[in-house]
Amino acid sequence: MPNTLPVPRDTAEVWLMPVFIATAGHETELQEALSALQAISRKDPGCLEYTVFSDDQRPGTFVLIEGWAHQEDLKAHNEEAHVKDFVKAVEPFLAVPFSVTPLTPLI
Repeated sequence: MPNTLPVPRDTAEVWLMPVFIATAGHETELQEALSALQAISRKDPGCLEYTVFSDDQRPGTFVLIEGWAHQEDLKAHNEEAHVKDFVKAVEPFLAVPFSVTPLTPLI
């Protein structure tokens, strides 16, 4: 019988799911800021994925799926001026502080 267990993934990869909820009336500003961050961050070293989604069931809620080759790549990304500037710039547009959920691919 063949082995049907999943092949372990490279454990060095880091995957996150930040969620941003806009204050009513600031959805467009938040979306534009996220789009700009997405375009710049995709060029950062070690970026495997950096895609912003709009939550179709919760208007004004945006979900980011991001993947990094190594923890060091994520750390360097978070130290970039474009990330720090984004965090400061969107604060007035957020209904609550954004959350970040670490993710682990199953296979």
